[in-house]
Amino acid sequence: MVVAIDGPAGSGKSTVTNIIGEKLGFTKVDTGATYRCLALKAIRNNVEKEEDLIELSKNLDIEITEDKKVFLDGQEVTLDIRTNEVSNRASFISNIVDVRKNLVELQRKMSVGKDVILEGRDTTTVVFPNAEIKIYLDATLEERANRRFRQNKELNIEVPYEEVYKSMEARDYNDMHKEFGALTKTENQIYIDTTNMTLEEVVDEITNIIEGEK
Repeated sequence: MVVAIDGPAGSGKSTVTNIIGEKLGFTKVDTGATYRCLALKAIRNNVEKEEDLIELSKNLDIEITEDKKVFLDGQEVTLDIRTNEVSNRASFISNIVDVRKNLVELQRKMSVGKDVILEGRDTTTVVFPNAEIKIYLDATLEERANRRFRQNKELNIEVPYEEVYKSMEARDYNDMHKEFGALTKTENQIYIDTTNMTLEEVVDEITNIIEGEK
């Protein structure tokens, strides 16, 4: 079974998919981490030209372990890919159509032969348009910025709230206006607004949806 969850930054996709994956025994495939890994590799290797970024995206060695650690070329980068610099570069890189096509293929390969739960911006529309369950998680911009600010604090990443808010606002616009793989609400997604929901409530609602389809 494929469970695909889309939504804007800070809507709770990563946390929810981590919990549900462990709870139901589904493999979590973090599509956003693949873009962040590419962004980090580009930064470290001073790769900026579009054609070079496309070439770089063809040969990524990414592993996401069961305990949610992310490895790039054999090196753990779990925290490195969560910095603001990497987030901004990943958003820019994800606008490149051929990069997205290459990473979609990588994400599909990471999901073969498994019960998987994925989250991102276009998992329900591009990566797995035929997923058995397609969900759109949402929340207000203010609530999402607060969540990301608290998450950064927990990871010892010091970024002012105002910077987080502005970055997320720009990210929303960019994600919704991509040429390929834009964040889109569709009629066949199950829409869930998490603004006033607890994490437990969101997990329970999605779990019930999945178990109802088994």
